[in-house]
Amino acid sequence: MRTYKRTILATALMAVIGLVGCSDGEDGQDGAPGEPGAPGEPGTPAGNVVSTVESAADFILTVAPEDIVVVGSEEFSVKFTATGKNSAGESLPFTGLDQVAIYVANQTENMTDTGAPLVWESNGLANDFSYSMYCTPTGKADSWGTEVDACTLVEDEANPGTYTGTWEHDGNAPIVLENGDANSLHRVMVRTYNIVDSSGTSVSDKLLSTPIDFIPATNEIAISEKDSVSNAACIKCHGQLDGYEDTDSRIADLSAHHNYQKVENCVSCHNPSYPVTDEEAEALGYNLNFNAMIHTIHAGHHIDNLEGAAKEMFSEIAFPAELNECTTCHDNGTQWNDNVYAEACVSCHTNVDFETGEGHLGIVPESDASCSGCHGAGSLSPMQAHGVGGRDELADKFIIDIQSVEVEASATAGMSTLVVTSEVSMNGSLLDAATYASITDYMTNAGRGLLIGTLDADTGAVSHGYGADGGFKMDFVGGVMSSDGVVVNEAEFATDLLVGPIYATAEVQLCGSGSEIVECTQDDDGNIVEMGVANLAETKYFNLTPDADIVEMRIADADRTSISEAKCNDCHGNLTHIKSTHGVTEFTQCAYCHSENLGGSPTYHPTVSYKTDEVDADGNAIWDVVEGLSFANRDLVTVAHRFHAGYWDGEPAVYRDAEGNLNGYSAMLNNCQACHKEDSTVFAADGGLTSGKRSVETDAGFISPISEACRSCHVSASALAHFKSNGAYVQDEPGSVVDLPIESCSTCHAEGKTYGVDVMHSGTSH
Repeated sequence: MRTYKRTILATALMAVIGLVGCSDGEDGQDGAPGEPGAPGEPGTPAGNVVSTVESAADFILTVAPEDIVVVGSEEFSVKFTATGKNSAGESLPFTGLDQVAIYVANQTENMTDTGAPLVWESNGLANDFSYSMYCTPTGKADSWGTEVDACTLVEDEANPGTYTGTWEHDGNAPIVLENGDANSLHRVMVRTYNIVDSSGTSVSDKLLSTPIDFIPATNEIAISEKDSVSNAACIKCHGQLDGYEDTDSRIADLSAHHNYQKVENCVSCHNPSYPVTDEEAEALGYNLNFNAMIHTIHAGHHIDNLEGAAKEMFSEIAFPAELNECTTCHDNGTQWNDNVYAEACVSCHTNVDFETGEGHLGIVPESDASCSGCHGAGSLSPMQAHGVGGRDELADKFIIDIQSVEVEASATAGMSTLVVTSEVSMNGSLLDAATYASITDYMTNAGRGLLIGTLDADTGAVSHGYGADGGFKMDFVGGVMSSDGVVVNEAEFATDLLVGPIYATAEVQLCGSGSEIVECTQDDDGNIVEMGVANLAETKYFNLTPDADIVEMRIADADRTSISEAKCNDCHGNLTHIKSTHGVTEFTQCAYCHSENLGGSPTYHPTVSYKTDEVDADGNAIWDVVEGLSFANRDLVTVAHRFHAGYWDGEPAVYRDAEGNLNGYSAMLNNCQACHKEDSTVFAADGGLTSGKRSVETDAGFISPISEACRSCHVSASALAHFKSNGAYVQDEPGSVVDLPIESCSTCHAEGKTYGVDVMHSGTSH
């Protein structure tokens, strides 16, 4: 358990001086001095305690196993300390707590043949009480408008910040499990209420102690064998709360109940003791036990037959990574593969009815104990049936290694032939002629091919990258195989375009199964069954002008790029998953279509849709277009920002509702470091972007890149006016040159400034 240092209270002797005695009135003189009184108790020196904190992370409540009685026949008691940081950042005793809630759960072996081998049980729910128990100085608390008995909370006057809770009502406290096993692991957490900052404003975020796992019989710290999902796994998509120690990482944005911050906290309530009747469960359409509930939530978008509350709440939640990659979340042991039981499975496989065998080959298992007979090992085990880890195994199974890009003469006037030679291997061997002749049988989209584009000789920016404007897209199929593995592709382009520095890569996607690239197969609905696997095609650089220098793409320069593929993959798993049938894994491949110099088009997501409060005759949501808001470029920065901010067209997974609330994005939108590298900066010394980008092209002209990045989230008319007033060229008033003047944004918003992006975008809200 993590321990926290606390400032030792300094003592100050306060002598109580006795009053002088009164005269006897005979001579008018003062009487003799009286006897001095006993010294009083030393008071708490001013400034050595706090009663407010500026953030939830500044408040720390610590409880030790030896100070907790929550199982057995002994009377309930708990003792804990609370500290808070003052304005100087010092941790001092926190005085004046007036309400906390204590959550207690125990982990026991499941002696039935249904469910997981180990199960959590809430002590309070097991006693037909509630999820937690309040503690207040009066021993009474308000619970949804009703006064209830609470434990009595007393602060130690001699040691401010130290509190004791006891039960002063009939019987024992309702969170004590009298018949519980003191040798079982118990988990305790404390929630604190009514804490304000120095201005009297309630502190945002819940104030939750670090959960403590221990064995009551010995007071030893314990480690749960059941927890297969770490907080770190959730943080990859939901973000991390700032201010807490690395050993106490907390999830930033779980919308349910305004965020309980840790997996351990969630299971305190969401366990098999959760009181739900069969009728209530049917109305909900999902199981409230944590394992089943979380599966249903994250698979909701992919489940066709969701009903009840589950359909309303979860059907639009699109899991941002591979749904079959169980280890995306299950990163703490192999319990998810080793323990097979129906409750966990049917939360995703909702078309299975184990009572009738429907959706399960007609097989009705006798109990969960029989599941391992088929699914305990081999091809039907969770790991193999779900293809877990398959993408990693397939990452280098189709390699296109571009060897050369050359220009040859053409018989067509004004045209020349671009010749690309590549060495291609599949499943560890050079590609043979027969397989290459039928390569479309292995591809998820036969139209994907080589990506070749020109680069700005001075900046490395993709100056063009699509169609006749300078992008030299070439089909991978239909080339000539000169020998095993050596494929030559060629196409004609305008001669005057075939000059200067270029880049070359590929976006071929193929079907993979197990550890090999295989021929694609389709289900009854025409969907490809196998996993789509991107080619491994390192971006290569050439210069079509003889004896001229090689130039690398700007986005490939880590010093000028504030984001990395690794950051995207933290949540999405891989870029291939994000881009469907595009076989891409790197930004240098994305830049072919998403360059700042490609302009806009009515066919490339120009408008923004929002979900209205209305539904059609079938109960489906009606979407409408936000009037007066559009985007006219395909720059990767703009596209990524506006999509995650919910400003996209159609019916996107991340969207805004009629009230303007953001839905579908799993982290705090203003936490830039959820995507951007921690050590990167937006602004260069000259006030421009660190990347060196000086404009973004639209069909009407050029717009300022900093303001356009900001406008991807800040879409109000007042924000647009602010951009213009600071020298920005914007979509309705573009500039006419590529190298635009730098906006004055950095004057106020550069890192380190009072209103710097690092301050204003600290990850506290949507």
